[in-house]
This record gives sequence, C-alpha cells and structure tokens, in this order.
Amino acid sequence: MDVIKKNLSELVVTQIRKYIENNDLKVGDRLPTEQEMCDMFGVSRMSIREATKALNFLGVIRAAPRRGLTVGPVDMNKLTEILSFHFMLNNYPKELLLNARMVIEVGSLQYAMNAITSNHAIYEKLITICNTLDKTTNFEKFLKGDVEFHRTLVEASGVQPLLAFNDVISAFFTKFRLEFANKSWTELSKGSQVHRQIVLALRNNNLFEAEKAMREHLAAFKRDYHGL
Repeated sequence: MDVIKKNLSELVVTQIRKYIENNDLKVGDRLPTEQEMCDMFGVSRMSIREATKALNFLGVIRAAPRRGLTVGPVDMNKLTEILSFHFMLNNYPKELLLNARMVIEVGSLQYAMNAITSNHAIYEKLITICNTLDKTTNFEKFLKGDVEFHRTLVEASGVQPLLAFNDVISAFFTKFRLEFANKSWTELSKGSQVHRQIVLALRNNNLFEAEKAMREHLAAFKRDYHGL
C-alpha cells in the first residue's frame, strides 16, 4: 500500500510540473487550490499535499496564507545537496564522472572568462587558491584546495543551472581519492601549475588555451583510469 501511495504522489508531482509548463507559469503565479487539483488529477487531498510538500522542499511551490499555492524559485542549494547525495550513493562508473566533469568545466570557461574580465576580484580569488596549493604539503588540505579551485571556477561562470551540477566535482574527487593519494607531490604540483595556466589564459582572454589546458588536465585522469 505504501508503494502505491508513493507512486501516486510521484505521479501527482509530474502532473503539477506539466501543469506549470503547459500554462507557462512563472515565479509568483498562482496554482489551482488543493481541491481543484484533486478534481483535475483524480486523486485524494492527501496525495496532493504529499506532492506539494515535496515540491515545496525544493522551492518549486510556495504556500502562503490567503494567497494559496504559488510557483516559487527552485532552491538551488537544496537541489545541489540532493544531486551530490545522488552521485555519492549511486555507483557511477568513473568514466561517466570524468565525461560529466569535462562537459561542466570546459563548457563553463567562456562564461568564467567574461566574469574574470569584468571582475578582478574573481581572478584574485583563483590566484590566491593557486598560491595556497603551491605551499601545501598536506594531502587532505591539497585535496580540499583542489576542490575549491574547480568549484570557484565553475561558480565564476554565473550560469545558474550549471551550478546545480557543481557537486559532481566533489563526487569525482571522492571516487578518485585513491588515485590522488597514489600520486607523487611532483605530479600533484603539476596539476596545480595547470590551474594557474588556466586562470592566466582566462585573464588574457585566451579561451582556446584555457580550454586546451583544462581538457589536458582532465584527460590525465582518463589515462590513469584506463591504466588501472
């Protein structure tokens, strides 16, 4: 019975999403009342409440006194947390994470370059991370700084939907933790040098060099993976 109830709630979530899409609703637009949804979808009020509660958690729906249900902005922080948990729990092949990371990070460089050009503070933040990594001799701190660099670079793009997938980077580092631990400090420091090369290329509006460096940087992990 619980399985049927769960599937029904998921079906209602899908129906609400389709209603929002089909009616081209925007943030702040009102949704039908619970009773109206019951009549529209042919389900109980309990199923409607469970579905709206799930969507409310993500910020998709908001409930307010005297205003009823309205469309809300998606809470990207919560969505990112869920995606991160999803990547950590599911046993994704390492190569899929490599490919996902390649698409996310190389694709974000054009926008990151525009941001660095217009906001020198972003450039300074990235260079500061590079400087810290150069002085780091502790593996845990180095790994943390490496994650921070790549996250900051993606965040600099300002492409909101892309940020929702930002924590695929964390999942990547977790999956490849053993490979990182087995690398020598010479190899790790080379990666840190590539970080600086990417940032300088972006500052100089050289997108070609930045993308080339990032592809080669990530391709090294693919070589390691196939060599295992």
